[in-house]
Amino acid sequence: MVSKAENVFHGNSNGNSVSIDELFKAQAHLYRVMASYTLPMCVKWAIDLSIPNIIHNRHSHSISLSDLVSALNAPPPKTQYVQRIMRLLTHDGIFAVVVNEESKEEEYVLTPTSELLVKGTDHCVSAMAEYIINPTTVGFYNYLAKWTCDEKGQTTVETALGSSAGYWDFIHENPKELKIFNDGMESDSNVVRFALRDCKSVFEGLDSLVDVGGATGNTAKIICEAFPKLKCRVLDLPHVVAGLPETENLKFFGGSMFDFIPHADAILFKWVLGNWSDDHCIQVLEKCKEAISGKSGGGKVIIIDIVINENEDEHDVMELKLFSDIAAMTLLDGKERDEKDWKKLFLKAGFKNYKVFSIFGFRSLIEVYP
Repeated sequence: MVSKAENVFHGNSNGNSVSIDELFKAQAHLYRVMASYTLPMCVKWAIDLSIPNIIHNRHSHSISLSDLVSALNAPPPKTQYVQRIMRLLTHDGIFAVVVNEESKEEEYVLTPTSELLVKGTDHCVSAMAEYIINPTTVGFYNYLAKWTCDEKGQTTVETALGSSAGYWDFIHENPKELKIFNDGMESDSNVVRFALRDCKSVFEGLDSLVDVGGATGNTAKIICEAFPKLKCRVLDLPHVVAGLPETENLKFFGGSMFDFIPHADAILFKWVLGNWSDDHCIQVLEKCKEAISGKSGGGKVIIIDIVINENEDEHDVMELKLFSDIAAMTLLDGKERDEKDWKKLFLKAGFKNYKVFSIFGFRSLIEVYP
């Protein structure tokens, strides 16, 4: 029998004793954190094999392990491996298990999370999931320590590449990476349509809108569908918008937001300003103030982005926001902001008022007025 005195570890660096139980809990916590990459890799496995679509397309919207292996055309000996990966994914809520009332056999079903991975639906974000775990993107994190002590590299990307070329330069010089990025951003816009029901008043009364950094225009298209009388223009770099099909109420404009923003009743930024430093954001917001000056009442800027709220955010939501902040820092010299940070930007750019609406899940909608 181990005595209480022996069940103490004295190696704590601050001089305090730690119980053996606490030591092992700490070890488990550390190892779990370091092995957390396993889950996204298994989600990628499910996406690559179209498992969400396989389940979605079943008449019963459920599938047994044996039928899943058959649908994957996987060799029978791989059944145990499929089961083990699905066990992890069900444990974390990506999929769920139910019991078939007739066969009494366990079957896999979709959860709200895996519903988002069903390709071909109007709410699919699988391309965004693939962008997040893109090996090239993840690879830049290996240079965080070197970048921290690098006097030259403004971002981890610059340190990794050994040049002054940043992330935007990198993806525009690599068509495959650019496609992964654009596909991800486009799929992320799919969920915007559902939030529009709760924020129609934000767009009502507007005659014109410019979506800054709107890439291929998916967000603008969704807004145009909801508000057919609204004239939308998408502003992005010339090579991004070149040749994209236009409609009567959706046009594309090639240019840099740092040089010029077309006049409109409202300027929209969806997940854009978090990619830039405070100075860059102020510069762009000043351009916005000029662009909306012709609107009676002054127009407005509409921002869909992260607002950190440590006091109210649930743990998982807060962690996602902090992950996004590190990504912005690592790739782009950007940052995620709390409400005080946003307010400082607005005031420095000459705006006087703003409203924050928490209607986009982990992101918020901010209306900014001159």
